[in-house]
Amino acid sequence: MKQLWQSFTLATAMYSKLPMPRVEWGPDAMSHVFCFFPWIGLVAGALELLWFWISAKLNLGSLLFAAVAALIPISITGGIHLDGLCDTCDALGSHQSRERKLEILKDSHTGAFALIGLGAYLLLDVALWAETKPCLALAFIPVVSRSLSGLCAVTMPNARGSGLLASFSENSHLRHNRIVLALWLLAAALVLGCLPGWEGVAILAGALLALAYYRHMSLKEFGGITGDLEGWFLQICELACLAAAVLCQKGMAL
Repeated sequence: MKQLWQSFTLATAMYSKLPMPRVEWGPDAMSHVFCFFPWIGLVAGALELLWFWISAKLNLGSLLFAAVAALIPISITGGIHLDGLCDTCDALGSHQSRERKLEILKDSHTGAFALIGLGAYLLLDVALWAETKPCLALAFIPVVSRSLSGLCAVTMPNARGSGLLASFSENSHLRHNRIVLALWLLAAALVLGCLPGWEGVAILAGALLALAYYRHMSLKEFGGITGDLEGWFLQICELACLAAAVLCQKGMAL
């Protein structure tokens, strides 16, 4: 039980800005970190639902609603996954060799492609939120993205064999993490499939499309995954899910 509590504390402190007690980094604490990764998505989703209710009560405009809805996940995570998005945009934009791309991922400097990618991402994210009709299904997007991201972390090859993601993977109980993450994903899929409307199905379809592209891109361009690539995937997955939900709503309105 102590080991699980340590993993929960470490996962929450690592992947969010939620206040947590300090925990000693080590094999015990790292062993089940990925099991609790989707928990951060539950928090983000709950806050999104709260914002849906507040914006409806105050009859806020679509732009303000969209801006805050886009910022809620970033405020919860502190932007850790956006950092991976920026680094990956720099690496992909370089069109260099695989080895050079991996070096760029480790570079702490921010390049032009990172700024362009970040700006484009935030612009599209806000635009999609402005077009959506708030519903319960949207709150499960952060859970789906983190469940898939965690599964990739414990199933796909690491491109470098070193780094923070590799440290977590090497010290994790892979079988337990895979089972729990699969259960997280299954639970989210069942809820989304049972909700009224087709947004839940569209969200799952968007997530699977993003996953297929991520696996192809990461293996082709980098020979595997890294922590930065995982952050890139999480952000792209959430964007794809939101886009799929918007398209579904627009299609149903025809």
